[in-house]
Amino acid sequence: MTIAGTSAGAEARRLRVRADEHRRQADEAEQRAGRYEIAERTEAETARVLAPLAGIGYHLLADRRWPGSKHAQVDMIVVGSAGVFIVDTKAWREVSVHGDRIHRGQEDVTDDIARLADLVYGAEAALAEIGLPPGEVHAVVALAGQRRMHAHVASVDVIGVHDLVGHITKRNARLSAVRVDQVLAAVMAHFPVINGGPSPEQQLTVPEPVLPRQDLTQPALIDDAELAEQLLDGVLEAPIEEWMAFLDPSQAKLVRRNFNGPARIRGAAGTGKTVVGIHRAAYLARASTGRVLFATYISTLPKVLASLFERHAPDLVDRVDFVGVHQFATRLLKQRGIRFRVDEREARLAFDDVWNAIGASSPLRASRFTRRYWEDEIKHVIKGRGLTRFEQYADLARVGRKHGLPVEVRQAVWDLHAAYDRGLRERGVTDWEDVVLLARDALRERPLAEYHAVIVDEAQDLSCVMVSLLHSLVGDRPDGLTLIGDGQQTIYPGGYTLGEVGISLAGRGVVLDVNHRNTAEILDFAKQMVAADSFTDIEGVDGAGDVVSALTRNGPPPIVHRAAGRADHNAAMLARLTEVVRLVGISHGDVGILTATNQQAHDVMTVLRAAGVPCVSLKDYGGKPVDAVKVGTVKRAKGLEFKQVLLAHVRRRLLADAHASMSEADRERRELDRRELYVGMTRARDGLWVGTHAR
Repeated sequence: MTIAGTSAGAEARRLRVRADEHRRQADEAEQRAGRYEIAERTEAETARVLAPLAGIGYHLLADRRWPGSKHAQVDMIVVGSAGVFIVDTKAWREVSVHGDRIHRGQEDVTDDIARLADLVYGAEAALAEIGLPPGEVHAVVALAGQRRMHAHVASVDVIGVHDLVGHITKRNARLSAVRVDQVLAAVMAHFPVINGGPSPEQQLTVPEPVLPRQDLTQPALIDDAELAEQLLDGVLEAPIEEWMAFLDPSQAKLVRRNFNGPARIRGAAGTGKTVVGIHRAAYLARASTGRVLFATYISTLPKVLASLFERHAPDLVDRVDFVGVHQFATRLLKQRGIRFRVDEREARLAFDDVWNAIGASSPLRASRFTRRYWEDEIKHVIKGRGLTRFEQYADLARVGRKHGLPVEVRQAVWDLHAAYDRGLRERGVTDWEDVVLLARDALRERPLAEYHAVIVDEAQDLSCVMVSLLHSLVGDRPDGLTLIGDGQQTIYPGGYTLGEVGISLAGRGVVLDVNHRNTAEILDFAKQMVAADSFTDIEGVDGAGDVVSALTRNGPPPIVHRAAGRADHNAAMLARLTEVVRLVGISHGDVGILTATNQQAHDVMTVLRAAGVPCVSLKDYGGKPVDAVKVGTVKRAKGLEFKQVLLAHVRRRLLADAHASMSEADRERRELDRRELYVGMTRARDGLWVGTHAR
């Protein structure tokens, strides 16, 4: 039997539950509406702040679809000469950053920031297809109503909205107008318009920024003086070379490529290996929390590369170390408290003593050899491999040396090496090869865990021990070791193979084959220096150099001036310098005068100064723009380029054919000298002059 009123009570409770649910949904809808209203106001604020950028050539894309989502949107994307900036506006208050975490009041909102970092990562991959390096895409969280707030969390910049313009323009002009248009089209394709809209091709024809109509009744968010200051800070900065900001698609993809062990990037001169290495250093630094070591053989090159890197990735300068191998070894020994004393003069005297003690009947005194040949044998072959027993040397293949040595000659060389080492110890000094050996042994005893990745530029110039030392920092971990170089540009005697170091590339080698630097005329001329050259590459393969599949530029043919003497040579050199500065219209800082020796470089600078021409030694050049002719040896110019190169004091016989009567030792030295000329010639981007005389 049903009790009276039971059904009515149940219905009342059901309706009350429904009413409560309706009220809850209404409250949620009200809250959502409020959030959307706040978002609309804050996003409009961001749009008004950024609007002046349109007047200096930037493109502003509002309300674009988040790739892979039907409804999520990206508030604003800025595309211009400073790169690509993905901007997300937040109406957050009480923002604080502690370490790598960001809080909004008591709430940890780091994951919200990380989502934007993931968005950038996807955009980097898409834009690499058109050659944009990863470091040119930036994530920015703009805090509504705030200024002078700047934090960096999960590779995202968190800044006050009032500082947006200055944040963007301070990166300088990095992309040309043509490149900006290419990037803009790719950005529009990757971030389509929400709810349909015109196609990217149609939008590209519209010169106005893609922005909501501005309400002119709203007060200005930044006063005219502040805006002018922010724009001026960015626009008046001298732009860096376009190649430092933009790579071709294959290079841009290579920057982001992941390798499951040691890898190698190789290619002929002018194919952009060093530039790829710089961008890869930035990418690896962003992809991890560890440090990156960028090492090279030439002691003066790291400060130049560090300066270029600072302009490319200023936010990462504290995460990447640019060092010469000897500098790194010296620093390590000092940190470990290992005593050593390098004195080049004392080391030279030690070798003088043992060389002078060799009798005339020694095979080392044979006319087909020179003292320098045996010095190189000890430095690059014996000490360069860290050999400690004669048995190791007796059976060594001696990669890179053309002249075979019978066992009795090798015994004489080993005795010379042992006597030299005793002389060093008696004088209480070490040479630079010993410094590297001490550092390698120190790392074997106690490894260094500081570095997540190591990039080695001009790897072919390093010794076996140097590569072993650097490899020990990261081992065979994925993306740990990247070797960059070109066997054709080896300019030091001796050599090594990766097998001797215990490094296996296992297919992790990439060849760059498009020359972006030289004109066809310069490259064709330079290749004559190495046309008959053959060598054993560090991968253990005999070869004749990598082939360039494409050249992008043409220009005037190189000029060879065969001087009657030094006075004629110097007069012609000054005349050529005047011609390229006045008629071609370049600055002194775009010219490099390169020589084979330091003494020749000193002589050139003396001539320039006497003629009132500003000049700077490559020993002192730090990578900053300077209106002075850069003068130095070809060795110091490795990794650099110049619009115009003058090769001074070139020995005339190096441009002629080899004599059939040359000994193998002489032929080896000639090949090294001509490779050095090849390196010097390929530093030239637009023009090349070669001055020769008989001496």
